[in-house]
Amino acid sequence: MILYLQKRNPSVPGIADKLYPPQERKLEKVKKYWRLLLTLKPMREIYGHNQLDSKDISIDHFVPWSFVAHDELWNLHPTTRSINSSKSNHLPDWDTYFREFARVEYGAYELVEKSERARTEFDKCAKDHLNSADIRYRLYRDGQDFSVFSEQLENVIRPVYQSAVNCGFDNWIYRGEGNEPDNILL
Repeated sequence: MILYLQKRNPSVPGIADKLYPPQERKLEKVKKYWRLLLTLKPMREIYGHNQLDSKDISIDHFVPWSFVAHDELWNLHPTTRSINSSKSNHLPDWDTYFREFARVEYGAYELVEKSERARTEFDKCAKDHLNSADIRYRLYRDGQDFSVFSEQLENVIRPVYQSAVNCGFDNWIYRGEGNEPDNILL
């Protein structure tokens, strides 16, 4: 039945994982990877531009897990616990956040190219969180500049994002600490 549903709903990923979600999700390798990157280069998260601190790091799914039902590295980035909680299962506004998301991802890509420690953690993380050889090649091959990387990232994530929009996921813009998030239907 699940295979039947998935075959007839190709724009909705991970139907089986939504019907029977995993009891626990394992993002510790991803957290360890981002914590290491923070020791190599200070970073700000994309929603509130807060300086990231390894003690208050949370891994956000740019397109919510409740839609994608996977923990693929290309959809994961660091933010603070409070912002991740505020975002919940909403879609970050594409025009507001995609370029910043791409910059953070590209910054990580650059660190992996420059640092053997970062490369080692990336490879450990990729074993569990990068399941497509095609996407790995498109996004993480050596020698890309920001414009090529950003274009490839957009080619990977935009169709998934648009599918989530089509399925009714609300658009979200972060309005700062103490403020409720704005959910904007576009």
